[in-house]
Amino acid sequence: MGRAASAVREALSGAVHSPNVNQLEALIRDIPDFPEKGVVFKDITPVLAHAGALSQLIDSMAEPFTDSGITKVAGIEARGFTLATPVADHLGAGFIPLRKPGKLPYETVKEEYELEYGFDSLEVHTDALVTGERVLLVDDVIATGGTAAAAIRLLRQLGADVVGFSVFIELAFLDGASKLDGVPLHALLRYD
Repeated sequence: MGRAASAVREALSGAVHSPNVNQLEALIRDIPDFPEKGVVFKDITPVLAHAGALSQLIDSMAEPFTDSGITKVAGIEARGFTLATPVADHLGAGFIPLRKPGKLPYETVKEEYELEYGFDSLEVHTDALVTGERVLLVDDVIATGGTAAAAIRLLRQLGADVVGFSVFIELAFLDGASKLDGVPLHALLRYD
């Protein structure tokens, strides 16, 4: 058994059905130099692959918003979909996909945002929500905050009340939370 598999087994020993946040963190794999040299990618797929860990993750991301009157949960493409859909189910809310351009089949609105080397954008269906709906934004990680800020602007274009932003991981050293325009951030893990 490899060192990574051994670490996963050790992290979950005695907590197969309901791991705590420290055990969830122990499941995250660091992938050096991905997607480019000098970056350490936080791979959450071992958390997603473990039923008990996934269940705990979803419960922990949804719990602070249980009594917030959330009517829709918006997930940012692509890993955000994996977490937003079960969070929506947990909260008894609908799910809204925020997608890259050209992926949605119906009429859309678009919000552009700046990347380190260029621009990208997110789109949402024009009928995804009605004005005044209480929306929770969900993604796996917040880094520089550019994508999250664009998602918030996009949802507000449709009249959403963006109640919060729930993520598994905050890379706080990149200061992305400062770009959320007053939307409260809930992060299970924070890397300073």
